[in-house]
Amino acid sequence: MFNAPRPIQPYGRTTSNGLGASFVDVNPLASSAYDGLDPWSAAPSPSPPPVPSGSGAFGSVIGEASVPAIYNQAYGAVDPTSTGEISVNALSRVLGTSSLPAATIDRIVNLVSSRPRVSKLEFYVALALVALAQSGADISVEHVAVLAQQNTLPEPKLDLSALQPSTSDFSYTRKDNIPPISGVRAYSSDDPWSTAKLPATPGSDGIRSGLPANGASSSIAGSGMPREWWKKQESVGLRVMGQQGFILNRYTVYEITSERGPAVPRRYSEFVFLWDCLVHRYPFRLLPSLPPKRIGPDENFIEQRRRGLARFLSFVINHPVIKEDGLLAVFLTEPHFDVWRKQTPISMEEESVSKRVDKIEEMTIPSDLEEKLATVRGKIGHLIEQWQKICILTERIVKRRESAAVRLPHELRRTYLPSHFASSLSSGYAGAPLSPVSSVLSGLTFAPTSSDADAGQSDVSRLTNTLRALAEVNDKCWRGDECELCEGVRQGVTNVAGHTQRHSDMLEQRTQTMLYTTLEALKSQRDLYIAMRDLFIRHDRFSVDQVEKLKKRVDSNSSKLEGVRGAQKEGWQDEADRIAGLIQKDQATIASLLNRRVFIRACMWHELRVVLHNRENTLLTQAVRQFAREEHDFADRVASNWASLVDAVDSMPLE
Repeated sequence: MFNAPRPIQPYGRTTSNGLGASFVDVNPLASSAYDGLDPWSAAPSPSPPPVPSGSGAFGSVIGEASVPAIYNQAYGAVDPTSTGEISVNALSRVLGTSSLPAATIDRIVNLVSSRPRVSKLEFYVALALVALAQSGADISVEHVAVLAQQNTLPEPKLDLSALQPSTSDFSYTRKDNIPPISGVRAYSSDDPWSTAKLPATPGSDGIRSGLPANGASSSIAGSGMPREWWKKQESVGLRVMGQQGFILNRYTVYEITSERGPAVPRRYSEFVFLWDCLVHRYPFRLLPSLPPKRIGPDENFIEQRRRGLARFLSFVINHPVIKEDGLLAVFLTEPHFDVWRKQTPISMEEESVSKRVDKIEEMTIPSDLEEKLATVRGKIGHLIEQWQKICILTERIVKRRESAAVRLPHELRRTYLPSHFASSLSSGYAGAPLSPVSSVLSGLTFAPTSSDADAGQSDVSRLTNTLRALAEVNDKCWRGDECELCEGVRQGVTNVAGHTQRHSDMLEQRTQTMLYTTLEALKSQRDLYIAMRDLFIRHDRFSVDQVEKLKKRVDSNSSKLEGVRGAQKEGWQDEADRIAGLIQKDQATIASLLNRRVFIRACMWHELRVVLHNRENTLLTQAVRQFAREEHDFADRVASNWASLVDAVDSMPLE
């Protein structure tokens, strides 16, 4: 059941739950005024990395052919974190180790990709083209397709030991790939929530969360946070390990690295199981939704889902209550979670059954809590929509940073890129029949997309390749002897190419920093408000009880009991005892439900004041400050790079 796509959750009705105009029967993000995109839209979106426009077609070019080992070695050298895509800058650095002329390298780069990013399949085609160029053969994608059909992909000669690293000293850290830490983390007084750590203990009803005993007091004075709590957040990493299973039952496996133990593998259905258990246990706590499942997902969808799962885990392991759940601890540390599930009974018991609110804590709940919650209800829909706009705009900024500083005009792009295929498809290659190859290449589309950012044919790295090719062409002057004017100008152009290379490196690393820090922080903020909206929905659905109905039944049974005692007919004692037992049972249920009402109010107040209020403000401040510092450092490095170019070209001759 967990392998099936989850149905879209209805969002309540305005007439019944009073959520306001933004809460209707459909997802409010799906009808957003901005591009009509929701956070998990399966349609092509401006989120980086973009959906590869030619990856599928190049997959048809390569087909089932075996690639030489040098292909994987070269790709691993520039994509050590297995993101599935690299930049054009990284591709150019690899091709630069082939000793081919810069003009040939520039031609190969333009043949395999019209985007600022290059997929693994496009990278493989580029290496095949390099091998063809080194052997003096025709450089064409059709030629590669023919060789792939024969399973004889050529092996290029690359000097990977001389692969030039990025020339920029501007670095970033991918937080989703933290190294695994051996052993179990020992909790200390530095815990950001200052709560007692009780180990999860299996009981007759399965794993229960380590919660304080009934009636235990809780400290929620002030903001409920210790000083500088944001510096003590627990971190978690998530990476895609690959596909497993048979053809009709394939699934993606993720590797979780946390501070609680060694890395563990998990599949998406196990995330769904964890989420379902947490929702049953903590219906009145903030809990982010999971990204959806999709049949036949592409690489972009899997990457977006990986980031969504990582944000979900990061949220729950830093929630003051949910982070102590025993099932969550097992999920993060048990190597064989599927085996553990089959052998251990799991409790779905609601949190209110095992925890009560004492009188002191009850007194801290404000009398106008409903008014405070109503204020948040009234603006939550608008907050979600505005934050979704912010995320989309930030994604576009990242894409534009990746895209070209110099772009080919649309007219030139339409004539330049398909020119090779126009001639080769009509004439064939070496007399070979073209029907199978033509069908393969029919999927190759180089037409510009509707987005200006996607339409960028050339970025700064492409400009670098072109400048180097220009310097090669002007290597010799027509005068035949050494020309100081030509040599000086050629050296100046070479200097420009070197500085554009450094600028390309800085652009690439800055976009990666924005992608894995700034953008994820903004999406976490959006997810927080979506979680608050879902909390309101669960509150309206699950907080309803039968107290009033039970009170009426108690009054009715009390009247009936008085009548039985007054009439004192034969056997009236047994009947009186039966009715008295029903009254006592209903009264106990009423008392339990009234305690649950208080507990729900305490939960809502805690989530509003401690979790929502602190996270939406403090973490946003932290993200904005980090963004400002990173942009400032980036601008300083860019300015320094171009200032050094001014000095380098100052000696270029004029006559």
